[in-house]
Amino acid sequence: MDNETITYIDSKSRWFKINFKELWRYRDLIFLFVKRNITTSYKQTVLGPLWILINPLLSTSVFTIIFGVIAGISTDGMPQFLFYMSGNLLWGYFSNCLNNGAGTFLGNARLFGKVYFPRLVIPVSSIMYNFLNYAIQLVVFIGLVVFYTVTNPDVQPNIYICLVPVFVVQTALLGMGTGLIVSSITTKYRDLSILVSFGVSLWMYITPVVYPVSRIPDWLRGVIMANPMAPVIENYRHAFLGCGSFELFYWLISLGVTFVIVLFGLVVFNKVEKNFIDTV
Repeated sequence: MDNETITYIDSKSRWFKINFKELWRYRDLIFLFVKRNITTSYKQTVLGPLWILINPLLSTSVFTIIFGVIAGISTDGMPQFLFYMSGNLLWGYFSNCLNNGAGTFLGNARLFGKVYFPRLVIPVSSIMYNFLNYAIQLVVFIGLVVFYTVTNPDVQPNIYICLVPVFVVQTALLGMGTGLIVSSITTKYRDLSILVSFGVSLWMYITPVVYPVSRIPDWLRGVIMANPMAPVIENYRHAFLGCGSFELFYWLISLGVTFVIVLFGLVVFNKVEKNFIDTV
C-alpha cells in the first residue's frame, strides 16, 4: 500500500495552470492520437498518404493559374509556382492547426465525458500530426528550391533560412492559440463554428500568400503587416527564395501578438474545460 501512487483529479482553482509534468506523462497518449489521425485521415482512400503531397501541389497549381497567369500578379521576379508554394505550405500548416484546435471540445465531447486525460493532449497531438504532413511537403519544396537555385539566378536562399524552425513553431503556436479560443467560444455558441472556415479563408487573403508585400499600397501596408501571419510568411519566403525583405520590426510585433494569443487561448481553454461538458 505504501508503494501505491494516488492521483487526485479536481477542477483547476486558477485560470492559468498548465501541468507540463502531467502532459509529459501522457506522451504515449499523444502519440496514439497522432497515429489515430494518420489512420483515419487516409482510411478508405485510393491514393492514401499521397494526398499529403497532392493537396499542396494542386492548390499551388490553382494559385499559379488564377493569380499568376490570369490575374498577372507580380511575384517579384520569382518563378510563379515556387513563389506560391512557399506561402501555401506555411499557410496550410497554420490553417490546419487552427481548424483542428477549433474542434477540440465539440469534436471530442463524448471522449472527454468518458475518461480523464489532460485536454491539451488533443491540440498538441493535432499540431504534431500536422507537422508530419508539413515536413513531408517541405522536403518536396526544398527539392524545388535547390533546382531553381541552380537554374534561376534570382532564387537566392540566405542565412535567414536558419530561422525557419522559429517561423514554423510560431505558426503552430499561433494556430493552436487561435483554435483554442474558437473552440472555447463555440462550446456555447455553436453557430460560430460555421464562420471558422470562412474566417480562415478571409484571413489568407489579408496575408501575403498569393501576392508579395511589394504590391501592397503604402497606405495599407501597415495594416496588412499588423496581421501576425503576414511577417511570418514574408520572412519565410525571403529566407528560402531571397525575394522581398526581412521584416524584423513587424516580426517582433508578430511574436508579441502570438504570445498574447497563446496565453489568452490557454486561459480561456482552462476556464471552459471545467464545465464545458455540461454546456455541450
